[in-house]
Amino acid sequence: MTRPRAVAGAALVAVVTCLTAWALAYPAAPLGATVVRAVALGAAVTTLGLAVVPALDTGRYRAELRRRAAAPLVVAAAVWLVAELARVLTSTASAAGTPVLTVGWHTAADFLATTSAGRAALLTIAAAALVVALAVLAPVPGPAGAVVAGAAAVGLVGHSVSGHLAGDPVGSVAVAGHTLAAALWCGALAALSLTVEHRGQWSRVLPRFSQLSLWCVIALLAAGVTAAAIQLPSAGALFSTGYGRVLTLKVVCTAVLLTLAWRHRSVWVPAARGHRSTAALSRRRAVLELAVMAVALAAAATLAVTG
Repeated sequence: MTRPRAVAGAALVAVVTCLTAWALAYPAAPLGATVVRAVALGAAVTTLGLAVVPALDTGRYRAELRRRAAAPLVVAAAVWLVAELARVLTSTASAAGTPVLTVGWHTAADFLATTSAGRAALLTIAAAALVVALAVLAPVPGPAGAVVAGAAAVGLVGHSVSGHLAGDPVGSVAVAGHTLAAALWCGALAALSLTVEHRGQWSRVLPRFSQLSLWCVIALLAAGVTAAAIQLPSAGALFSTGYGRVLTLKVVCTAVLLTLAWRHRSVWVPAARGHRSTAALSRRRAVLELAVMAVALAAAATLAVTG
């Protein structure tokens, strides 16, 4: 499978999931805001992954992986920045009760300056803009890679300070931890599928990714269960509310993803380590896992805008 086809397939899966999640949450989640949030989240996750992916290779090969990640990083960060700017418009329109196309700059500026959601958006936009600047000015980042990864992480959790659990310190920390763990897991695999070319590279990076993903899954589950327990009034809300139904979809996707990841850890990783898996086969397996991740991320994006 070629990379353009893989990207197009992942985008199609995300769009279909957005529509499904919107239908499950209807009328609590506006469709436009759901799609914009999904694009922003997907781009931010990919940006973080591309920033950290060189660390998954051994020392003398990291420079090559940095070079391959440079161009996709610029694209992903630019898409993230544009999507976050569009999100300001959809959020302002929702707060003001007006159509998106009628939102003026003064109204948007007032939203950014006077609301917690607006200030969180400013933080995220600043983080995305910094990543774009560094990616363009330092195309082979080297030491700047840590700054890019840090800025991407800050941008990813920026909106959690004004989300559903903004008033709960434990809930806010849980949402931030859940977001970062999921982003690192999904983003690193997306970056590998975009940058790794040869069987030898997969043999080096996949075992390291497997170890990273294990810790990400542990953090993701612990933080996710904590956040859900705080947010939902009862187990029945999983089916009686729009938020609960979308959360149920996300839980099902996560269960499928964990099953697939465990099988890959048992079969794919040993095969790649032993050079028994071709680069094409490894990429197909990565794309399959990414397709399920796209469903989960689209569901998460819908949750973020569900009232």
